[in-house]
Amino acid sequence: MRRSSCRKQDEVLIDRLEIYQMFPVICVSVSTAAIIRLHERFEFLDKDQTGQLRPEDLSTLPKLDFNPIGDRIISAFFPPGKETLDFASFVRILAHFRPTDKNHARGGVLQAPASSSTGKLKFAFQLYDQDGDGKISRAELFQALRAMLGLRVTEEQLESIAERAIQEADLDRDDAISFDEFRKSLEKVDIDHKMSIRFLR
Repeated sequence: MRRSSCRKQDEVLIDRLEIYQMFPVICVSVSTAAIIRLHERFEFLDKDQTGQLRPEDLSTLPKLDFNPIGDRIISAFFPPGKETLDFASFVRILAHFRPTDKNHARGGVLQAPASSSTGKLKFAFQLYDQDGDGKISRAELFQALRAMLGLRVTEEQLESIAERAIQEADLDRDDAISFDEFRKSLEKVDIDHKMSIRFLR
């Protein structure tokens, strides 16, 4: 019995080491314990125990279920044409929501690109840029505002908000917002705070 128990513990340890080694960049500032807990969260969401998550699995998360753009966030986990998500991809996407570790940044250790301010902004930008052409069009901005504000404002008010946002952010006057313009328009916003979720408590 003791040998069998030791063997199972060894197998679990090997699995956990493999999980950790899958993410050398992300793991710069994420502990082995955090990766293991993420794997446990993944397995909890994987009701069918297939090793893959589907959009409906993620929609059961309360933070996404009540988010007005939850569908867009869930879609961002799945590249075009892909209907399932493995653990490696799950961790890479969640890294965008990891709070920036100021101590690691000061100590000279590089931040994981996804959890940096630029990484967070790129992820936010793609939630608006639905056709993936590298620009947020007036129509895309209007659709995002409609999803976020719903019936609380009229169509005319939504159009006015979208128009004002385009005018303020569109520096090259091409009637769309590029990523650089998007980043400049949010310079005074604490993006690290706004896009951080402590999913490992």
